[in-house]
Amino acid sequence: MDAFLRVVRGLSLLCGILAAGMIAVSIFVVCHMVVMRYVLNASTIWQTEFVVYMMLAATMIGMPYVQMLRGHVNVDLLPIYLRGVPRQVLYLVAQGASLVICAIIAWHSSHLWWDAWSGDWHSDTVWGVPLWLPYAVLPLGFGLMCLQFVADLLMVLTGREKPFGINEADEIRKV
Repeated sequence: MDAFLRVVRGLSLLCGILAAGMIAVSIFVVCHMVVMRYVLNASTIWQTEFVVYMMLAATMIGMPYVQMLRGHVNVDLLPIYLRGVPRQVLYLVAQGASLVICAIIAWHSSHLWWDAWSGDWHSDTVWGVPLWLPYAVLPLGFGLMCLQFVADLLMVLTGREKPFGINEADEIRKV
């Protein structure tokens, strides 16, 4: 199990690095587009579409890294006030539901990717990107997110982490 947790953590870290790289590349391409369009008065054919696809990819591929860091938006009022078994049950229900939803999205988006691949779909732009490329990040990102949810659940179920990452020192004391 330790090997699985290390591999998932490494994959999530790699996803974070890749997502940051995609954002950096997107920033460079936007700057290039501005110079081409407004300084050199040249046509920009591929830049806008490229940036949209890169930001989509960065979002999807970056999800497991953000989950690993507990960086997704959440409301922790109820978990802070719950203690012991109720907090554990809430965690298992929330993480389990999130895992199921991500698995469903990964499954259905893989069908979308396959349709684009087998149907040789292309975007309706001058650039004409094969759509299987941007569609591939959906099942990939949600599949990796599922792995991170499984790792998070295993960490709590084996007692290596506390539910919601709340330690005794973080709890609000009732006076």
